Amino acid sequence: MKRKINVAVIMGGKSSEHNVSLASGREVVKNLDPKKFQVLPIVISRDGRNWRLTDKSSLLKIENTVVKTEPKKEIALQKSKTIEGVNSISKRPVDVVFIALHGKYGEDGMIQGLLELAGLKYTGSRVLASAIGMDKITFRKLMIVEKILIPKYVVVKKGENFKHVHKVLKKTPYFVKPSDQGSSVGASIVKKQKDLGKALKLAHKYSELALVDEYIKGMEVTCGVLGNEKPIALPVVEIVSKKDFFDYESKYSETGAEEIVPARINKKLTTKIQNLAIKVYKAVGARGFGRVDFILKKGVEPVVLEINTIPGLTSASLLPKEAKAAGISYPNLLDRVIKYALEK
Repeated sequence: MKRKINVAVIMGGKSSEHNVSLASGREVVKNLDPKKFQVLPIVISRDGRNWRLTDKSSLLKIENTVVKTEPKKEIALQKSKTIEGVNSISKRPVDVVFIALHGKYGEDGMIQGLLELAGLKYTGSRVLASAIGMDKITFRKLMIVEKILIPKYVVVKKGENFKHVHKVLKKTPYFVKPSDQGSSVGASIVKKQKDLGKALKLAHKYSELALVDEYIKGMEVTCGVLGNEKPIALPVVEIVSKKDFFDYESKYSETGAEEIVPARINKKLTTKIQNLAIKVYKAVGARGFGRVDFILKKGVEPVVLEINTIPGLTSASLLPKEAKAAGISYPNLLDRVIKYALEK
């Protein structure tokens, strides 16, 4: 009998996306095939200091963690124990670590570097690609080199005078966001010039640097990518938010946005977006899986917003929906991600 693959699924952590990460981790643990995998769920505390090994049943009993306001207390796990390190969690060595962390310390190369030092294989992109994908400023500089269309933008440092924004971007509206966050945390639309300071204050709550983008009106779409050396693009999703933009609440609420897959665009534009998504994925050096977000300027010109090297894996997340539209079930999607991680 073929032995099961030992998979440690890590979730939680220090970022502002702690709750999203827990939801992703739960979904991964729930859907990993027990006939193929020995699953070891690990929940990292909000301060990053405690790594607790729990069991599947205990993890699945906790309530939905994706809420707007984060509770101050840690989630209660019926069965858990503190571990010294990933290699010490089971009698058999861990074959692969499934990273279900989002945001800082999980998606930016930090945890990837730690696992590299430990000599452990892990899902998703390596250190450099993760860091580039998370740092929106570095990512955009790379896109300029690759001649890939991005929004016109201005970087504003915390405490810096921001009068130059108007000179560069001209009249409002603007789109303001932190330079190194995900899930639209700290992001907002500025409709009047006088509100720019307030929007920057919100963004600077999460990052020293904020991006002020030109506001591009158009259809918002996203395209998932799977693979290592020869990645493939998934069907394009059209996002119809019920708010001004696809914010945190819209992303993780079942009623926050309508997500249409395949997107209501012609075949030629679909192919263009998919090819661009692969080009972005390769330029960054991403591996395993990822998702590239776009806005369609005037309905026809794809403008790249960002890449997500660890897309959400909750029941409401986009990548699983794209995979399903391509005939890939959630368990099969996880199988593929792990397979890519185990490739040399």
